[in-house]
Amino acid sequence: MEETNVPGVSIALIRDGKVAWSRGFGVKDRVSGAPVDGRTVFEAASMSKPVFAYAVMKLCERGVLNLDTPLVKYTRQRFLKGDPRLDRITARHVLSHTAGFQDARSGDKPLRIHFNPGEKWMYSGEGYFYLQSVITGITGSVNPKECRRFEADFEVCATDFDAKMKTNLLAPFGMYESGYLWTETIARNVARPHEAGGEPLTYRKPTAAGVARYGAMGALLTTANDYAKFLLEVLDPKPRDAFRISRLSLTEMLRPHVKVEDGNGYSIWWALGWRVARTAQGDLISHGGDQKGFHSTSEISASGKSGYVILTNGDSGWKLIKDLAPDISGWVHLHPKA
Repeated sequence: MEETNVPGVSIALIRDGKVAWSRGFGVKDRVSGAPVDGRTVFEAASMSKPVFAYAVMKLCERGVLNLDTPLVKYTRQRFLKGDPRLDRITARHVLSHTAGFQDARSGDKPLRIHFNPGEKWMYSGEGYFYLQSVITGITGSVNPKECRRFEADFEVCATDFDAKMKTNLLAPFGMYESGYLWTETIARNVARPHEAGGEPLTYRKPTAAGVARYGAMGALLTTANDYAKFLLEVLDPKPRDAFRISRLSLTEMLRPHVKVEDGNGYSIWWALGWRVARTAQGDLISHGGDQKGFHSTSEISASGKSGYVILTNGDSGWKLIKDLAPDISGWVHLHPKA
């Protein structure tokens, strides 16, 4: 932490299908000096995507949508005009990052489809937003009186995404410290973002319109312990119920769909909401999160029922994770009984 100027870190370790150890280090805010503890909330950034993917799989089980039905069948709104390839994009394409959208639109880079859906892989937050907006149209509500403009002057109105995710996933999984909106509870416990040099940044206070835009792709606010509870639902699932998916759906979610790269003794694939590293010791299923002032990562081994979560509140957190995560990964997965 001293070497990388990261003010605060929270870590949770999973062994034998349970949280075996967790601890906070440093401070959540260098101005107040308040320490990181078990209730400290961090911006999870793109680690939000697997949580959303799990919720999507449950909607598929309920028959609300189908992984392989074009999303245009569920909405009258045209997400992108002038490209007939939109008519082929499915939830499976979005969750596996094979829809063809870029990661984010901007004034210089308007939203477009870069290749035929399913043809190859391109990481895309915009795809997750598209799927979130479709699902909101089916099961949620929109408040047209609370709207904001985002990248490329794109207008998004507030929705009930936060309430839906709390009701259908966060609360049932015991993730009571987690959410998407800025609340009094979040404000008391949230970590502050910091620059690469350790200087404090302004707190981000997500609104309902902001969550409608970024919820699925990266707006989850959570603790290391709460996120570990989510990982346990994937690692060692309880029987299917109103909120938990079946083992068949779980297998489909974690099944490698598209290869991204080959390495020395491993290959990287993408599943539905998850990055999968295929190794000689088995599959390592993971997802990281990166945005200004926060960097995080998580990884599980389904075969070993082991895993870990690392959350940081510094813009150099990726350096800390790069140095620390390989050691933690080897220790947790290769020696789960130690």
